[in-house]
Amino acid sequence: MSIMWMILAAALVAAAVIVVERLFVAAPRYTGAISDHFNGSEFFLPESPAQAGLSELLQWISHRNPGVWSAHPNAFVGKAPEPRVGGESMDGSINPHAVRLTFINHATFLLQVNGMNILTDPIWSEYASPVQGVGPKRVRPAGIRLEDLPPIDVVLLSHNHYDHCDVPTLKRLVAAHKPRIYVPLGMKAFLEREGIPLVQEMDWRQTLELTKGLRLHCCEAQHFSGRGLSDRNATLWCGYVLESASAGNVYFAGDTGYNTTLFVRLRERFGKFRVALLPIGAFRPEWFMASVHISPSDAVQAFIELGSPQSIGMHYGTFPLADDGETEPVEALHRALQQANIKPERFLTLQEGVGYDVPE
Repeated sequence: MSIMWMILAAALVAAAVIVVERLFVAAPRYTGAISDHFNGSEFFLPESPAQAGLSELLQWISHRNPGVWSAHPNAFVGKAPEPRVGGESMDGSINPHAVRLTFINHATFLLQVNGMNILTDPIWSEYASPVQGVGPKRVRPAGIRLEDLPPIDVVLLSHNHYDHCDVPTLKRLVAAHKPRIYVPLGMKAFLEREGIPLVQEMDWRQTLELTKGLRLHCCEAQHFSGRGLSDRNATLWCGYVLESASAGNVYFAGDTGYNTTLFVRLRERFGKFRVALLPIGAFRPEWFMASVHISPSDAVQAFIELGSPQSIGMHYGTFPLADDGETEPVEALHRALQQANIKPERFLTLQEGVGYDVPE
């Protein structure tokens, strides 16, 4: 084969890869109105620091120093949760102030409040990847079997990364429960392309009512989005606040980096949080990760700024996504709490699969 034919063949292969990536891997690009966080092509947080680019990514990959992870094939799996928790009751047999959290693992919680069952960023797959068998592999099972879940009313997705938006899990949930799925701007087109219905998009600072007495707020976060090579920041990312007149405010941060105004603004907007679910893992090396993932010490600072009496850690100990080891985020969290003179019971890491009743 001549050099010219080899070049042509390589170009055709490259073109085919680009077409496949854009049609089947990358998320469709959002095409809505320009705003203070969307420039017509990409989303952004105005005060966000510059994020690492390709050169920094290559530098990290070439100098990786990953911590220790060990497989836990027989890790504890909890029993089926109660069908419903909280909500109004004529005979007073149900506590309308109840909030129960069950940590499934990673960023997946079963949140039971106001008689509603809500899942955050559900992932039951073995790999956080576009192809099962490749990419970050789960090192411990989900704390509750998907088949043992109570009826799921609502699914909250914070962004479209594979460890937070797992299509195989979503398809199983839709088949079994037909939940309403709430997502940040731009994600509906991708999910509908994957055959996932009942999707409603939300923008930052948008509010809607889930049921009587329970409102959902979509909130700013410092992160990014993308499922392929060509769709970085083509869809929005977010956190959520669940506001209940009887049960208080619950904050689910999703994925976020730290900045000096983000959590202060949330407190100014919502006042007191009953509980805040904050990520603590995938933070090392901090020079690379800090703009998009809060470290354990950052999480403690965010906890202080939110003014919440209770925080729960997440986004650790399940998928090896960065250089921190399996137990490193929890150990670093304990040190940061001690240095800040905060009692450890105010910022907990929960046993997977065991319901936790948030103190009133």
